[in-house]
Amino acid sequence: MESRYLQKFLGQCLIDPIEYLAFWLYKYKKNMVAEKMQQMELPQLQGEQGLARMEEEMSKQLKEEELLFQQQQLELEMQEKERQRLEELEKQKLEMEMQEREKLFLEELEEPESSQEEHSGEEEEDVAEIPMEVDGFNKMLAEISGKYGAPNLSRVKELDGSTISEAASKMPP
Repeated sequence: MESRYLQKFLGQCLIDPIEYLAFWLYKYKKNMVAEKMQQMELPQLQGEQGLARMEEEMSKQLKEEELLFQQQQLELEMQEKERQRLEELEKQKLEMEMQEREKLFLEELEEPESSQEEHSGEEEEDVAEIPMEVDGFNKMLAEISGKYGAPNLSRVKELDGSTISEAASKMPP
């Protein structure tokens, strides 16, 4: 009787209330199992998301470090090229100075003796300042000899053999 009443007033869906309750219980149980599964998977999902974030951060950091390393390498290469360029310029400058000084020295040697006496002492100092390579260091002629000022060879008088023997005999023993 009740089922006829329900069928008449509520319609086709509630023909069998026991069947309805059974379907509801099955659906409820299914929803509960799905929710438990979701709650169990949630920490695993969060852990995977955390790992993915860490990997992304590490990847980003590695890219930044690689970019920084490349910039440093580029700067080092630029500095090395600049240093080599400056060394080349310095070598060229020193070679030009040496050639100039050698040219001046040769010109002075070619001049007649009378014109050498007319030169001032300043030019003699220039000759004394010719850098010489000794043990890998540039040193001036005066620093090597311990005497400052270049010797003027035109002032040295040559003595003949008789004058030398007279000078030797006058020297005290």
